[in-house]
Amino acid sequence: MAIWLQAALWGLLAGSALLIGAGLGYFMRIPDRVVAGIMAFGSGVLISALSFELVEEAYNQGGFSATAIGFVAGAVIYSGANWILTHKGAKHRKRSNGTQPSEQEDAGSGLALAIGALIDGIPESIVIGLGLIGGANVSMVTVIAIFLSNIPEGLSSAVGMKKANRSLRYVFLLWGSIAIASGIASWLGYSFLSGYSPEVLAGITAIAAGAILSMLADTMIPEAFEKVHNFTGLIMVAGFLTAYLLSKMESGGDDSQTVAFWSEIVISYL
Repeated sequence: MAIWLQAALWGLLAGSALLIGAGLGYFMRIPDRVVAGIMAFGSGVLISALSFELVEEAYNQGGFSATAIGFVAGAVIYSGANWILTHKGAKHRKRSNGTQPSEQEDAGSGLALAIGALIDGIPESIVIGLGLIGGANVSMVTVIAIFLSNIPEGLSSAVGMKKANRSLRYVFLLWGSIAIASGIASWLGYSFLSGYSPEVLAGITAIAAGAILSMLADTMIPEAFEKVHNFTGLIMVAGFLTAYLLSKMESGGDDSQTVAFWSEIVISYL
C-alpha cells in the first residue's frame, strides 16, 4: 500500500473516534461527571503523547531551537485562533453542561463551532503523516493517544450540542467532516512535507505539539475540572501512564522493565 494512502487511513482512523464519541454522547444518557472523567483521562493521554512522542521527536530531529520556536509558535497560533472563535460563539464547544449557545441565541455560532472543531483536530492528524516520512512506521502510540482523546472530545461536544438544540444531522455531519479532514491532514503532512529538512520537520512537529497543549489547557481540562474537581489530576495521571506504558512497549522495553515500573507505581500508593 502506498505510504501516502497509509497516512490518510491512519489519520481517518484516529479521527473516526470523534464520530464514536459523538454517537455515545448524542444517543446515550451519560452523567456529566463521567463525561468529565473521560475528558480528564483523554487529556492525560495526549499530554503523555506530546511529551514522549512529539516533542522528543522534534528535539531529536532538529534540536532545541527548532523545537522551542515551533512549540511556542504553535501555542500562539492556536491561542490566537481560539480567542477569535470564542467571540464568535465557540467558547464552550467542548462543554457538555448546556453552556453552548444555540443558533437562535448566537447567530453564526454553528460555523464557529465547526471551525473550532477543525483547528482542534488538524494539528494532531498532521503529526501522524509526519511520522511516516522517510519510510518510518507509523507511531502507534500517537495514533492510539489521538484516538483515545478524540472519543471524549466528540462525546462531550455532542452532549453540549444536543442541549443547545443542534440537530442530529448537524452533529454527525460536523464530526464526520472533521474525521475526513483528519485523514486529509495526515495525507498532507506526509505528501507535502517529505522533502523538507529535519529542522523544518522538527519545527512543524513542535508547532503541532504546542497547538495540542494549548487546546488541552483551553478546552478539555476546564471541562474536566468543572465536574470532577479534585479527581481531575488523578484521572489525568492514569491517562498519562497508559500512554507512557504504550510508548515503552512500542520502543521495545523488556518485560522486566515493565513489571518493575508498575511495581514501583503500586508500591508508591500503598
